[in-house]
This record gives sequence, C-alpha cells and structure tokens, in this order.
Amino acid sequence: MTDSLWLWILLAVVLVVVIGGTGLVVSGRRRRGDVPGSPTVDAPTDASTDVRPAPTAPTTGPTPPAQEPAEPALDVPEPVGGRLARLRGRLARSGSPFGARLLQVLSRDHLSEDDWDELEETLLLADVGAGPAGELIDALRTRVRVEGVKDPTAVRAMLREELVRLVDPTLDRTLATTRTVRDDVEVPAVVLVVGVNGTGKTTTVGKLARVLVAEERSVVLGAADTFRAAAADQLQTWGSRVGVPTVRSDKDGADPAAVAFDAVRRGREDAVDVVLVDTAGRLQNKAGLMDELGKIRRVITKEAPLSEVLLVLDATTGQNGLNQARVFGEVAGVTGIVLTKLDGTARGGIVVAVQRELGVPVKLVGLGEGPDDLAPFDVESFVDGLLGDD
Repeated sequence: MTDSLWLWILLAVVLVVVIGGTGLVVSGRRRRGDVPGSPTVDAPTDASTDVRPAPTAPTTGPTPPAQEPAEPALDVPEPVGGRLARLRGRLARSGSPFGARLLQVLSRDHLSEDDWDELEETLLLADVGAGPAGELIDALRTRVRVEGVKDPTAVRAMLREELVRLVDPTLDRTLATTRTVRDDVEVPAVVLVVGVNGTGKTTTVGKLARVLVAEERSVVLGAADTFRAAAADQLQTWGSRVGVPTVRSDKDGADPAAVAFDAVRRGREDAVDVVLVDTAGRLQNKAGLMDELGKIRRVITKEAPLSEVLLVLDATTGQNGLNQARVFGEVAGVTGIVLTKLDGTARGGIVVAVQRELGVPVKLVGLGEGPDDLAPFDVESFVDGLLGDD
C-alpha cells in the first residue's frame, strides 16, 4: 500500500473523530434543556417572573370569629325643661316686631286716639284677632286713664299683665301621656296627630317622640299617613334615632286605619307608655276628612281609648290656619294645638286667636328647625319673649 493511501486513511479517521465530538457537545446541551434563545433551567430567574406563592407561617389555635358590626349610637334628646326659656332668649335677642311696636307706642308721653288705633292695628297684624285685640285695647285704656300711669316701665308692666291674661294661663296645657286602665288591663296612652300637609305634622310627631324619650317614656310610632310616599320613611328615621319602633305598611295607599290599629296593638303587646299616630294631611273636602278620621278613631278605640288629638298648625299662616283649625276641630275632636314655626315672632298673636276659635289650649310649640326645638307651651315665657324680657 502506498504512502499516499495511508495518508488519506489517516485524514478520514481524524474527520470522523472531530465530527463525532461536536455531536456529543450539541447532544449534551439539549439534554440540559438549553435551547437557543431561552435561559437554562438552572439559571436564576428574575423575581418579577416568579409566580410561586410565598410560604406562609403555620397558624396555631382556632380562627378568631368575625366581628359583629357595632350598633349605631342613639341620640340623647335634650331635656325638656328650659326649652321654652331658650325660645324666650331667642325672641329677646332678635327683637320681636310685635312687642317692640306695642312698647314704642305705649312709651309716648300722651296717647292720642291715633295712638290707640295704631296699637289695635299692631295686634290685628299679629293675628290676635279682632275680638281679643279690642279687649286688650279697652283694658289698657281704662287702666292708663283710671290709674293715671305715664311711666313707660309701669305701662310696660300693664301690657305684660294684659297679654298674659289674653293668652290665658288658666287653661290646662298638660299632655295626657299616662297609661290608662281598660277592662282591668293597663293600656298605653294614644295620641292622634292631625293637620294639613305642609304644617310640619310628621316632623312634629318625630320631635314629640324625642320629648317623651327625654322624659323616659317608652313610645311606638304609627305611620298612618299612607298617601304620602315619604311620610313613613321620614317617621321611621325620626324613631330610629332614639330607638323608637315604627309600625308602617309596605304598600303605598294602604288603609290608614289598619296601620293605626296595628300600632296601638303593638303598643299594648309591648306595654309601652305612649303610641303616637301620624295621619294624612289631605284637606280635599270636609266629608272625606270626616270619614277617614272617623274610621281611624273608631278602630283605635277598639284597642285603647284616645288620650289626645293634637292639631298641628303653622303659626305663620294667619287666617288660613284658623280656617283649617275650624274644620279639624269639628271633625277630629281636637284636645290640644301644636303651633310650629313660632320662632317667627311677627304672627305670635295666632296663639290667642286659635285658642279662642277652638276653645282648646296651645300645648306645644315648635321653636325652629332643630330636632329638639319642640317644647311645652308656657304663657309667661312666651309673653316675655314677645316683649323682649330676656
């Protein structure tokens, strides 16, 4: 064999060895998963791509129970005593146009006939009414003439005395909210609240509930104004603030007498002190009002006697308020009056006029917009407020 042949054989063996080694290297890389363009399996990965859950520490002991939601804190109504004194101070600070004008005229050195006419006009503009205004003027003229009084302070004292007499401190203004006995069983006092829409009737019921809670009385509210969609919601909101339940119907336009009956029955079952029943304020015609309120009264008295029928009037409505009072007085058997918006002092004489019209006393007055701005009516505090005696 020639030398050249051996040389070719040697070169062929070398090539085979080189090519085989390269294949082993490539094979080894692929077995490790090292494919071109991707990291090797044992290369460290960036933390942002690691989606494995973090290890959690082992828990010991039982899982704590879920916390119950805290009950909302109830309102604490302002004590009833001193509420009208607050009105007295408010009237005195603001200056009553009614009282100020009377005092301005009476402080003159000599009262002419025109002066007395001006006094009477002031009383009429304050809605005192023609009859009571004439009485007051006659009484003052007689006293000034007979007693020869000229000192403004003495005249002011006379005016105060005559106004107190006119508002009449002899009327019984207590609110009948004491449980009574019927058929040897104690039943709650039932207060029916009536009046036209817009006078603040439902708000007054809510505020009266606060007055009773402040006196540590237990109360149930009856939302028998079923014709005004928001009335029941409004009443329930007032009650929930002081922990007082509200009996209502889930259906608009439901029978108000049925709601009133359920409220009184609930009051009996729960042995509460007072049931307050709000009614619809529609005044479409006298016959319809009589039928509706008559039915409510009959149904309520099957469970408990009526203790009070309170008529809510807006003190700023003047003669319109008197017309409303007249109709409700004939229909509902009103036992007491609640005057709202009495913080406006120019029409304070409505107290006298409405009492004369119905022959029943003003028992409560609304002093403003606050939740505790409802107070028992006190004659002397009211008159002092009108005259600016702080």
